[in-house]
Amino acid sequence: MSSTLREASKDALQTKDKTYHFYSLSLAAKTLGDISRLPKSLKVLLENLLRWQDGDSVTEEDIKALAGWVKTAHVDREIAYRPARVLMQDFTGVPAVVDLAAMREAVKRLGGDTAKVNPLSPVDLVIDHSVTVDHFGDDDAFAENVRLEMERNHERYVFLRWGQQAFSRFSVVPPGTGICHQVNLEYLGKAVWSELQNDEWIAYPDTLVGTDSHTTMINGLGVLGWGVGGIEAEAAMLGQPVSMLIPDVVGFKLTGKLSEGITATDLVLTVTQMLRKHGVVGKFVEFYGDGLDSLPLADRATIANMSPEYGATCGFFPIDGVTLDYMRLSGRSDEQVTLVEAYAKAQGMWRNTGDEPVFTSSLELDMGQVEASLAGPKRPQDRVALGDVPKAFAASNELEVNTAQKDKQPVEYTLNGKSVPLPDGAVVIAAITSCTNTSNPSVLMAAGLLAKKAAMLGLKPKPWVKASLAPGSKVVSDYLAHARLTPYLDQLGFNLVGYGCTTCIGNSGPLPEPIETAIKKGDLTVGAVLSGNRNFEGRIHPLVKTNWLASPPLVVAYALAGNMNVNLASEPLGHDTKGDPVYLKDIWPSSQEIAKAVQQVSTEMFRKEYAEVFEGTPEWKAITVSESDTYDWQADSTYIRLSPFFDDMEAEPKPVEDVRGARILAMLGDSVTTDHISPAGSIKPDSPAGRFLQARGVERRDFNSYGSRRGNHEVMMRGTFANIRIRNEMVPGVEGGMTRLLPGKEVMSIYDAAMEYQKQGTPLVVIAGKEYGSGSSRDWAAKGPRLLGIRVVIAESFERIHRSNLIGMGILPLEFPQGETRQSLALTGEEIVDVPDLQQLKPGATIPVTLTRPDGSTKTLACRCRIDTQTELTYYQNDGILHYVIRNMLD
Repeated sequence: MSSTLREASKDALQTKDKTYHFYSLSLAAKTLGDISRLPKSLKVLLENLLRWQDGDSVTEEDIKALAGWVKTAHVDREIAYRPARVLMQDFTGVPAVVDLAAMREAVKRLGGDTAKVNPLSPVDLVIDHSVTVDHFGDDDAFAENVRLEMERNHERYVFLRWGQQAFSRFSVVPPGTGICHQVNLEYLGKAVWSELQNDEWIAYPDTLVGTDSHTTMINGLGVLGWGVGGIEAEAAMLGQPVSMLIPDVVGFKLTGKLSEGITATDLVLTVTQMLRKHGVVGKFVEFYGDGLDSLPLADRATIANMSPEYGATCGFFPIDGVTLDYMRLSGRSDEQVTLVEAYAKAQGMWRNTGDEPVFTSSLELDMGQVEASLAGPKRPQDRVALGDVPKAFAASNELEVNTAQKDKQPVEYTLNGKSVPLPDGAVVIAAITSCTNTSNPSVLMAAGLLAKKAAMLGLKPKPWVKASLAPGSKVVSDYLAHARLTPYLDQLGFNLVGYGCTTCIGNSGPLPEPIETAIKKGDLTVGAVLSGNRNFEGRIHPLVKTNWLASPPLVVAYALAGNMNVNLASEPLGHDTKGDPVYLKDIWPSSQEIAKAVQQVSTEMFRKEYAEVFEGTPEWKAITVSESDTYDWQADSTYIRLSPFFDDMEAEPKPVEDVRGARILAMLGDSVTTDHISPAGSIKPDSPAGRFLQARGVERRDFNSYGSRRGNHEVMMRGTFANIRIRNEMVPGVEGGMTRLLPGKEVMSIYDAAMEYQKQGTPLVVIAGKEYGSGSSRDWAAKGPRLLGIRVVIAESFERIHRSNLIGMGILPLEFPQGETRQSLALTGEEIVDVPDLQQLKPGATIPVTLTRPDGSTKTLACRCRIDTQTELTYYQNDGILHYVIRNMLD
């Protein structure tokens, strides 16, 4: 690989112990022109292009185009980006490893070398999404939940253990260790990567893509990373560049400091609301301003984590002194910290006070104006001031019930021998959970201090509250214990339930049976309050209709109040042992108290917990697997099955078939998330997936979650579009995954209808509104529709990752013409759809789509093809990205 610009930019820097070679942006600038005010996130991309310049996938014109961004703050050009590594969690990682194993089978069948099917970039898979809160509220909760996790997921863990030894450059962090994003922040992330190449140490920015949308959390450490679908991540780890358009970059200037009593969670909910309103989908956000001087790295990571919630590709915080302080605290070596500082300064990637890069657009926030907030009842961007929560709950409740049912009466239930009335608005789940806040010592210490004050006054949670504490790493348990706060959290029911995602991913576990019965009996609208990042409807628990994101101390406060109708800003949480009212302000810890507690966090805690991060428990170590290079598939497994995606694949791609005579399977509204599309959460017994499992002898108590069964396509395709809250406009007034089989009007499940259409050889289409596919990056939101026979999705707009995943599975994303919608066209779902001339497809082209109504009249729409780049078109023409990769391996 050689290039004048690449070779001319090679330079060296010296630390105390080592010489590092690197590709210097300042040397390249002699050719490229002044790039000093290029956003620092784009400087990372520029270095990537410079280092990978080969005259083919990366040309000098690509590099000059990116450098020229600084003149116009926008460049319409596709580039090939190669991240240094890939991060996975087990829900999205298992199907990726299943695909890798299936690719080996396909390469073997087609006469290729199976050894070629190996990650070419380092891959870390952290098992963190499988633990469920079955047990809670006692000292045995953690041990019991881990025991159940190992029992339920044995097949999956055997498969991952096999993958650990079968694939090179593939590491697995065992269960019970922590959340992938926090392990990434505290241990895996390097800020600057280095490796030995041809007897030289080469230094370059630490970059990654991850199979979880909240991979963006690592941007708080100055590491450029974002979530991609499992399909795209598999391609990246197999050596394919990530095809992307050079992004616009929105600058977010932070000034001032947070006021007394205001948390990082309040800040991130405010930032999320502002950026959603501004519009940042498909863009980078880069934070700057003197407010960063005093913003702790954990707070930065909290803001970066929620990039998917504000819609950006990433929320980037450049490297500065705060970054180095955190790296030292978390146990990174002196040599690594020295390299990070020297490299960032040499490359102009270091943040200096007063820096004002060029941005496409910008916003500004004085952090002193942030107020205590929650977000809900079903979208992270819907911020509500603390005092307005009862009003917001009432408004959401009014949407859920008929006017005659507004004044719902409490329903009596008996628990532990006591009869208790369960009121409408009851907080039935209070969870300190997820990566968003459990990486942040200040909010966790605040929760512990609030719990201490409440417990000492004799306050207790309401009896219907299911409370839980699921930290992102074992370090959290260490510092809470060291600060002597654990006993008080335990006293209020916030016992450790596991180290994993739990409630935020839908693994909240069942509520006590009497409470579930009471909710159903009274058709009560109850709430969950969690410190996570996702609160989409149907996600947290099937019976909980309103879900609210809040800081950990507010989660504890709502457990004490026990009802969403209580105004925590003005009404008492409860009464002390003397019968006097206790208000939130009475037990809220001061900034000084929190700061003193945070000082308990030490480097030794990080070094102790990460010393054997890949070792695992004795149960993990005891799992034995074969050493074969292909997996021993079990035909009767309900967890791991050989996926059918490559069954009919040939060595050469066939021409793309036009879509003729297609039927509409579902017609959906705005903001349909991947939670609505992809199987997630619990499996209902009367659903197609539940019936499938029962027919194979699986007891209901052993259903586990959809996420845990992502390695079995039979379960997953039955759960596609099966969310209990999805509303298909073809069957008005009905919730859940139902449709009409056409041309008749028989109502049935979407899965059953899709199977009938497949028998007839009828291709399928989905119609949708704005922001189709928002939410978590879920590969099964594209794989499931593919297996159901969906060829085209026509929407008003798409969320970034899901659009890419559809293409990766050979599904064509099209956008309605400007101003046209399913409503303006008066679509009923009974139309027949034709999409011709797909052999002549071009990125971003206009495509004629003909709709034939039942009366025989037709309407042709000039839809926009959302295959945005030539590389994406190549993937689509190969029937998907993995097919393309396999054909390359065969060549």
